[in-house]
Amino acid sequence: MSSPFETLYKVLSQEKQRGCDNRLVIGGLEKLADTWAPQAIVQVAGEEERQLIQEIATLLRRYPELEVSERAPFLNAILDKIAARRSAFTAPVPSPDVSVAEKAEPAPLPQRPPARTARRVASPFGGLDESVERLPGIKRAMAERLARLGIRSVGDLLTHFPRRYIDYRTLKTISQLRYGEEVTILGVVQSCQMRDTRSGKRIVSCIISDRTGVVEITWFNQPWLVDKLPPGTPIVVSGRVDQYLGRLVFQHPEWEEVDRRQIHTGRLVPVYPLTEGLTQKWMRDVLDRLVRSATPSLPDYLPAARRERLGMPALGEALRQIHFPDNPEALEQARRRLAFDELLFIQLGVLRQRHRWRSEPARPVHVDRNLLEEFVAALPFGLTNAQRRVLEEIMADLEQTVPMNRLLQGDVGSGKTVVALAAMMVTAANGGQSAMMAPTEILAEQHYRTITRLLEPFAALQSNLDLSVRLLTGSTPAAERETTYADISSGRAKLIVGTHALIQETVDFHDLRLVVIDEQHRFGVQQRTALRDKGYNPHMLVMSATPIPRSLALTLYGDLDLSVIDEMPPGRQQIKTYWLSPLERERAYSFIRSQVEQGRQAFIICPLVEESDKIEAKSAVEEYARLSNEVFPDLKLGLLHGRMSAEEKDAVMTRFRNGELHILVSTAVVEVGIDVPNATVMLVEGANRFGLAQLHQFRGRVGRGEHPSYCLLLADATTPEAEARLRIASETHDGFRLAEEDLKLRGPGEFFGTRQSGLPDIRVAQLSDMPLLQLAREEAQDIFRCDPDLSQPEHQLLAQKVNQFWRKPTDLS
Repeated sequence: MSSPFETLYKVLSQEKQRGCDNRLVIGGLEKLADTWAPQAIVQVAGEEERQLIQEIATLLRRYPELEVSERAPFLNAILDKIAARRSAFTAPVPSPDVSVAEKAEPAPLPQRPPARTARRVASPFGGLDESVERLPGIKRAMAERLARLGIRSVGDLLTHFPRRYIDYRTLKTISQLRYGEEVTILGVVQSCQMRDTRSGKRIVSCIISDRTGVVEITWFNQPWLVDKLPPGTPIVVSGRVDQYLGRLVFQHPEWEEVDRRQIHTGRLVPVYPLTEGLTQKWMRDVLDRLVRSATPSLPDYLPAARRERLGMPALGEALRQIHFPDNPEALEQARRRLAFDELLFIQLGVLRQRHRWRSEPARPVHVDRNLLEEFVAALPFGLTNAQRRVLEEIMADLEQTVPMNRLLQGDVGSGKTVVALAAMMVTAANGGQSAMMAPTEILAEQHYRTITRLLEPFAALQSNLDLSVRLLTGSTPAAERETTYADISSGRAKLIVGTHALIQETVDFHDLRLVVIDEQHRFGVQQRTALRDKGYNPHMLVMSATPIPRSLALTLYGDLDLSVIDEMPPGRQQIKTYWLSPLERERAYSFIRSQVEQGRQAFIICPLVEESDKIEAKSAVEEYARLSNEVFPDLKLGLLHGRMSAEEKDAVMTRFRNGELHILVSTAVVEVGIDVPNATVMLVEGANRFGLAQLHQFRGRVGRGEHPSYCLLLADATTPEAEARLRIASETHDGFRLAEEDLKLRGPGEFFGTRQSGLPDIRVAQLSDMPLLQLAREEAQDIFRCDPDLSQPEHQLLAQKVNQFWRKPTDLS
């Protein structure tokens, strides 16, 4: 056994090396004095050594009162005292990893079991791409469980970050325990027994003591702990102080032996996302071994000079601190570094996409300003200043020899379609073709009717200008479809509106110069690319009625130029929005009936069911049946949900738009693009389950005609966050402000929905962190300016990481 003086000598030497911060051992050296001295006294034979132990303990209790500059000389004095008693040392033993073994109370028995050695650090790993099965302690069964979390490689495991942390740094004696606190105690096992309950549970009960008292600790269904914790074992316990039969107890706390590195107790303890068959303790043990073996030699893809200028920790240190932080400050620095990396990868990816796009030539479109003004003058309404500004931005792009790649944002009813039509008209005046692709047939038909109506008076004045419009969808009759194919192929059709049917192999454009994609986030990568590939580097305009906060737009669509119509046409009514409780449901139904009696129509949105489309559809069918049979048996109701085919959805919407249905019961599929001017009421059931952006889109389905319109938000049980959303939704009608608030409240993943965002997997970054987002953007631009291909030696690792980050099929445009 190591001499107590030898052990203390090593601890105090390490404290000096750390800069005398008094953080080497849990509770500081003053706590060490209280636990080391009693244990040391029973291990020495002579009275002289006992007196020296008491003297050193008294000195150590004064340590925290000293200024940091006074501590090193103070420790030297104690080390000199120990050195003078070298003859009392036994043979030295290797120092344990930052051990707190010295802090346990003496056992009541004359001798305790020998200390366990510190955890073995895993042997150096072969690489981040290796299977997790190559790591010590991970067999096939555990690897299969990890795979359910998306963890297959060593790199996946290393970036499986904690979802939260429990602060077990508060060290207390047993006499200081208070009910409900999260604390850590140091003590010695006095007894450990197991008993069976009538319900079949096996309860292990341990009595732990320190110099101030005793406390009972219980664990359920862990019988092996009886052998693991024999009397005399010094342990660290961290958990919530509970109460049982009037006594303070710990129930199922974390624990560790004091001669091992503390990763479960006495610190900021990580809590990881898990799946069935995995435990927090196992996950921490595995990641502790991996972090210690992998991070010291992990190459850093961020060049050292740039990292130092930004004040960022090295990659290995950031990974170590995010898994097992030394303190909150180190954790925040680690998070900032890893979040910055993710944002940098995104920015480099979108800059590369923009560079590739702009490196390809495009045929410029000559803009006849007089003709454009004649088109605007022939419209049945005037353009807003915002529409004119955006129109000028688009025209300037069309005249360039590089392809336009522009995102046009505008709130519901802001007038995006007429701006896109102007670009299509100018393209036709140059003899070229333009194609507008919409996500649904009903939306494509809506655009076709709008474009035909708006073009008609202008076309009547331009007899020498070919402005023929065609519609192509899956429902286009066979004979008409063949004629449309021929008109597109010959160039007779100049403005083509359609759905996915536009990208079929049988569609062959004569001279596609402009692509317009409506509600672009509803299309997959391959669909957008397929339409773009129908022409020779055509100009592209993508439109979105879902207001996207500027921070997200810069991040997601940094490769696109951004135009925003931030002004509504005059006369556009503001929809009255009311937040109702479940007790006001009957009142809402009565209001809908009164509107129907006045000749109006209504939407009723079913609650969001997150488990699956199938469950959500079933819920909608049940709600439709209830409303039809019990609430509105005398009215005509229609049903719309995500499990219906496109043809079925379009048939229902056509009936509703034509006035054949009074009420449309729907899931969230109705949120975008439907134009029914006679609909004046939008009732959203379970409104607390939807985000602000989605609620605003629902609201935009009404108020499209001349009649006053209303949005009723019916919330069931709400959380403070949901109440905040509903309050903002009922008070605010500015879609962009709502989008910013939604991003703050819910984050980017929920803002878009994972399938719509197009983003790679962001694990640490918050896209609402504008300062860090701007910093990443500036750094990416700086890197790209001097090395757009990331081919310089210091950027080769960075290039690999960016490629890996974007390896999932995606298209930023």
